[in-house]
Amino acid sequence: MSVGIEHYLVVSIILFLLGVFIVTTRRNGIRVLMGIELILNAANLNLIAFNRYSPSTSANGSVFAVFVIILAAAEAAVALAIVLAIYQQFSTVHLEEISSMKH
Repeated sequence: MSVGIEHYLVVSIILFLLGVFIVTTRRNGIRVLMGIELILNAANLNLIAFNRYSPSTSANGSVFAVFVIILAAAEAAVALAIVLAIYQQFSTVHLEEISSMKH
């Protein structure tokens, strides 16, 4: 049995839906970041799968995937810094418990 583009798309949809579920239901800042990373990984999987199964020989999908990985790394670094700053200020990472950005 060979792995077709349908298999990649199903895994990508599952990853995307898990990410959306985590982002919308979790109130912990770290878990929300993990959900965003799942969504970005689903996009990367789609880019690589379509690049592999496209008839052209260009590597546009791979270039976009590398760009998304770089963007995700930068997003994670900035977001973790923000979460650490929130933790220092409020002693919690639960987003519901933070009612004010001023202190």
